[in-house]
Amino acid sequence: MTDLATLKTLEQRLLWLACWTIHNANHLRDKGEADVKVGGHQASSASLVSILTALYFHVLRPEDRIAVKPHASPVYHAIQYLMGHQTREKLENFRGLGGAQSYPSRTKDIDDVDFSTGSVGLGAAIPIFASLVQDYIHGHGWEAPKGRMIALIGDAELDEGNIYEALQEGWKHDLRNVWWVIDYNRQSLDGVVHEGLWSRIEAIFGAFGWRVVRLKYGARQRAAFAEPGGAALQTWIDRCPNALYSALTFQGGAAWRKRLMDDIGDQGDVTALMARRSDDDLAALMENLGGHCIETLCAQMDAVADDTPTVFLAYTIKGWGTPLAGHKDNHAGLMTPAQFDAFRTHMGVRPGAEWAPLATIADPAEMQRFLDNVPFFAQGRRRFTAPEIASPGPVTLTDKILSTQAGFGKIMDDLARQGGPLADRIITTSPDVTVSTNLGGWVNRRGLFARTPRADTFRDERVASAQKWAFGPQGQHIELGIAEMNLMLMLGAAGLSHSLFGQRLIPVGTVYDPFVVRGLDALNYACYQDARFLLVGTPSGITLAPEGGAHQSISTPLIGMAQDGLAAFEPAYLDELNLIMDWAFGYLQRDGEGDPNERTWLRDETGGSVYLRLSTRPLEQVLRRDDPGFAQGVIDGAYWLRPPGPNADVVIAYQGCVAPEAIAAAGRMAGARRDVGVLAITSADRLNAGWTAAQRARARGNRQAHSLIERIMTALPAHCTLITVTDGHPATLAWLGGVAGHRTVPLGVEHFGQTGTIADLYHHFGIDADAIVAAADRLSPGGSI
Repeated sequence: MTDLATLKTLEQRLLWLACWTIHNANHLRDKGEADVKVGGHQASSASLVSILTALYFHVLRPEDRIAVKPHASPVYHAIQYLMGHQTREKLENFRGLGGAQSYPSRTKDIDDVDFSTGSVGLGAAIPIFASLVQDYIHGHGWEAPKGRMIALIGDAELDEGNIYEALQEGWKHDLRNVWWVIDYNRQSLDGVVHEGLWSRIEAIFGAFGWRVVRLKYGARQRAAFAEPGGAALQTWIDRCPNALYSALTFQGGAAWRKRLMDDIGDQGDVTALMARRSDDDLAALMENLGGHCIETLCAQMDAVADDTPTVFLAYTIKGWGTPLAGHKDNHAGLMTPAQFDAFRTHMGVRPGAEWAPLATIADPAEMQRFLDNVPFFAQGRRRFTAPEIASPGPVTLTDKILSTQAGFGKIMDDLARQGGPLADRIITTSPDVTVSTNLGGWVNRRGLFARTPRADTFRDERVASAQKWAFGPQGQHIELGIAEMNLMLMLGAAGLSHSLFGQRLIPVGTVYDPFVVRGLDALNYACYQDARFLLVGTPSGITLAPEGGAHQSISTPLIGMAQDGLAAFEPAYLDELNLIMDWAFGYLQRDGEGDPNERTWLRDETGGSVYLRLSTRPLEQVLRRDDPGFAQGVIDGAYWLRPPGPNADVVIAYQGCVAPEAIAAAGRMAGARRDVGVLAITSADRLNAGWTAAQRARARGNRQAHSLIERIMTALPAHCTLITVTDGHPATLAWLGGVAGHRTVPLGVEHFGQTGTIADLYHHFGIDADAIVAAADRLSPGGSI
């Protein structure tokens, strides 16, 4: 039986703790010389407090996973504080350094966050992809809990386009076990949502096969509607514009009474209905919407007993239960000290007891017994672990001429053919570019995932095709539509499988490299959660010459360098690629806290995700590498393809498929310049990260800290000039000159390309061998260029 009185008491405790946490951060805590408000969204917290109470203390079970609306994080932290999973110290430092985070964070908060939220729309969508991952795990017969994947979202989040991309993708994959609870407070950051949005919401979700549960009226309202005159009151509520309802809520009971009498008129029954209620009671009745009625919330959520995706449209009031309720400016608003004193009196909290978890509760021992038996928290922290899966080792390719994109496809195909534990745990995905990113061989061997088997019609009809598109629960590829945000969210969900479900997956996603940018918000979101995956951006750069500027990436090398949680590589040759991929499969699974590696000053033991920027340009391969340091250099980020002599005038440093141009230019310079070197850079990202970390270590007193790129650069003569070249923005490698103060000529691509041949475009942008040689020829004896 639902203990409604206890839940109502908890709801009020959570409302107090959330508002107090924000008030303390803004008005009481010493902020030093800061002159900006801390913020914290008291009104947005209040609108969701009843929903969070019903869910966490009645509806949820440990196997359920939930993404909490970012602006309700103070309520979420208050829940965890009541349950002993959050500390007073961190709440007192809310939004401060080391304190409870502004928005729920898997990696920054100490409480049991399932999904980080913050960039609106993404927290709403990731439960869809987590549910698909859950189905994938069960389809493969692996043991794991099976729960509901739930998102609590604000109605303003429905403006985000990725919401609808995710809904459509879910429909394609027969989505199950997902709930969305929409906090329909009808206010956004700067105003009030458009009239009639509810009907559009219901129509959209219905079109995608979701059950729609409208939580509009609370139990008190429904009882009033049953009284004489109640039907007229319900009709008035249904017709009332959003802005007017909010304004009257802010004005209070007397304003409600006057407006209702003015609009409905003296009809006897209606007048009597209102006369039986004081102004305070009338205000409470009009604010008793479904999203604030514990009884209604519990009953409606309990009634959903199957796995049909369900959206609850919960009518709420922004700022409910506080002096801010209903005001159009309340989104970023804060209760003034005077307002908060009145709120304190209303809540019955005495000075000095503000942080007491069970203050104002008549029988704390009885309440503690209730909390000790809440089902959702019964198993403690709900983070799982999974054992690491060993790689069978690098896949050796013997092709004499091949591109890195084609090499990637061959490596994946060979892994699929070999089989074994690693191959069985790889899950691949792509936004409708599976074949054109060379995953076709893998899919032919491993199949496509679907909850129920679907035959390959072309094969059944004996129509010849290179692709075998059979779907079933054992398939290992998830084919997505053309929405790169969905790709990144899928990688994020699959990359958390070991923690969410206790089953290790090795996610590999492919995308056209220029369209990494289209999914960048979700990519950042996945990395922020510490999801683990291999992202393959291919084809890349102006090297994709005939496709034109719309399909030629420029900025992605810089994205790879700047994105936290993502180690970026751009190999030129197949033997580099196979070493990197083999290393990546292990790196994705690491979760250590070790000190930086003193060779590179990279914290590789902590692991992370990996981004490969590959090319369709076939290169003549180097079939044997005798240098014993080659393999380590590839992983660390650089090795000498042609070591410089002691008096080197010029060193050419390249990254990626412009290797032939660098090599050709070095050969042409050899007769005129001394000891020319060629530095092959496989990861500008790792070189730069190591350099930055070593500088930081030295600043803290470790004078022995020197990164790989520092050891390379300090060994060069001071007069040596660096010429850097890459098929991407020249800033990718331009920083090399700052390592030891060498003059640097950065060559790269800064503007949109156009159609043409590789030779034409390389010449046009000045990254061909002629341009490299010309850069060296422009060097004057005095050192200018």
